[in-house]
Amino acid sequence: MSTVYTPPIDQVRFLLEVFGYPELVATLPGYEDFDLDTAMSMLDEYARFCVTELLPLNGKGDRTGLRFNPDDGSVTTPPGFRAAYQGFASAGFAGLSLSAEYGGSGAPHVLSAIASEVLIGTNKSFSMCPGLTTGLVEALEAHGTDELKAVYLPKLISGEWTGTMCLTEPQCGTDLGLLTTKAVPEGDHYRLTGTKIWITFGEHDLTENIVHLVLARLPDAPPGIKGISVFVVPKVLPDGTRNGVRCGGLEHKMGIHASPTCVINLEDAVGYLVGEPHKGMRSMFTMMNNARLHVGVEGVALGEAAYQNALAFAKDRRQSRSLNPARQEEGQAADNILVHPDVRRMLLNAKSTTMALRGLVAWIGVQIDISHKHPDADTRDRAENLVALLTPIIKSYATERGFANVSECMQVMGGAGYTQDWPVEQHLRDVRIGAIYEGTNHIQALDLVGRKLPRGGGQLLRVFMEEITGLIRTAGKDERMAEFIQPLKAESKRLQQVTMEMAGRAMQDQEEAGAAASSYLNLFALTTLAYVWARMCAQVIDQEPSPLRREVLSTARFYYQMVLPEAEVFARRVGVGKSVVMDFDVADL
Repeated sequence: MSTVYTPPIDQVRFLLEVFGYPELVATLPGYEDFDLDTAMSMLDEYARFCVTELLPLNGKGDRTGLRFNPDDGSVTTPPGFRAAYQGFASAGFAGLSLSAEYGGSGAPHVLSAIASEVLIGTNKSFSMCPGLTTGLVEALEAHGTDELKAVYLPKLISGEWTGTMCLTEPQCGTDLGLLTTKAVPEGDHYRLTGTKIWITFGEHDLTENIVHLVLARLPDAPPGIKGISVFVVPKVLPDGTRNGVRCGGLEHKMGIHASPTCVINLEDAVGYLVGEPHKGMRSMFTMMNNARLHVGVEGVALGEAAYQNALAFAKDRRQSRSLNPARQEEGQAADNILVHPDVRRMLLNAKSTTMALRGLVAWIGVQIDISHKHPDADTRDRAENLVALLTPIIKSYATERGFANVSECMQVMGGAGYTQDWPVEQHLRDVRIGAIYEGTNHIQALDLVGRKLPRGGGQLLRVFMEEITGLIRTAGKDERMAEFIQPLKAESKRLQQVTMEMAGRAMQDQEEAGAAASSYLNLFALTTLAYVWARMCAQVIDQEPSPLRREVLSTARFYYQMVLPEAEVFARRVGVGKSVVMDFDVADL
């Protein structure tokens, strides 16, 4: 297999500068030791490990897959995964941005978000294990007792143990109010019985212990989501005995073949309550929000990996002559396919959206750190509002665009991209799950429209629009920025208008909001990426001519002229309303 992948570290440094990382570490307490040079050194080391140790296992793990033993419920990961995980943990990568109090490095959260792109880009199946453990750690830090923290956090943060999130059951996925797993009090713990499905890394051989975060109901629980509690259920109990947790089988999936997706049976298993009884959704959303950002990064990572392979292929492949005689190479029977306009269009679709989405990840990551640590309460609230608003955007749009980008990169490569000679066909299979798990993309759209927009009387949207207005006001003073600022101004105005019109219809009929939600989210995302590109362009516009300046400005021009016009289509779809969908006779489907 031919595999091409170079971590986009130089671009990362630029994006961290654009979105305020130097000011972040200078302002927030506890981050003094993570200046930009130190951060880049850490990311260099992280990336080196991923490329050296994990990338060679990616294709092999996909083809070898997992082995399940029904006799004891054990799962064996592909050869090399256990050693790679031990190296990952011993290097301290598992605790990069986790609490120093319990053994983590305590680096800013934005660094772990940025680093996860390289981890996913080199081996998506592997990345899902430490990704879920991080979410469990954050849930325990926010809602666990001191006793639970003392027992579990040091070993989870060090990577000695791993974690899962056990939500879905055979009869319930999105509608968690239907779950039936029971938790019965017994002394200082509880006994849990039930079945969970689609549990990522629910069983494996990478570590000796696996800690499950399980949603269940107490005997006196009210119906629906108001009756859900959350419990820590370890595979191995603190006294060393095996708990009543067993893997009942593995799912056979389209992709992520080296990531075990398990049926987990709880049989009178010992568990410990996290947070208050019947208030488990708070803990769940703490973990889920972390996971949703991570899933969004998957679209960025695999879009980038596919782009690099498609570009390498295109630079080498010769087919047909250029339509422009001036571009035809003398002495050759055919020209390099980069001379063909549609090949460039497909590559630039991937490049322009992937780079902007990477910038959005950096922006969200910085805002997460500000929301956690900034000394000013108003600044923390503002950052928290931005994170809440942008999380469904990055999860949904990045996964959909990532899939589209990988698909177009496969198209650039023609039949070669469809074969296992190149990794793009695996990337296409692996990235597809992102639009489904951690809340399907339509759920993200409903969250945006039904929860985030109305919150605080529209406070989240006002904060977002203030960011855009501020950039337009400052960058708009430079005439050289007009080609970027004017489209941003027009699209932000369109977004506000569409939002008001949709909200008015939704107040009368919630199905109107449901019918428009997905198109609205994509409209919002395209406007957001236009803002991201404008910030990047403002950063380089005063710089001396350089390859970076040329790359940023030319790629931004492509985005504004070839991608951003999609916003008009989504705006028109939002305006259609529900009737064309909901009045369609079911018998005719």
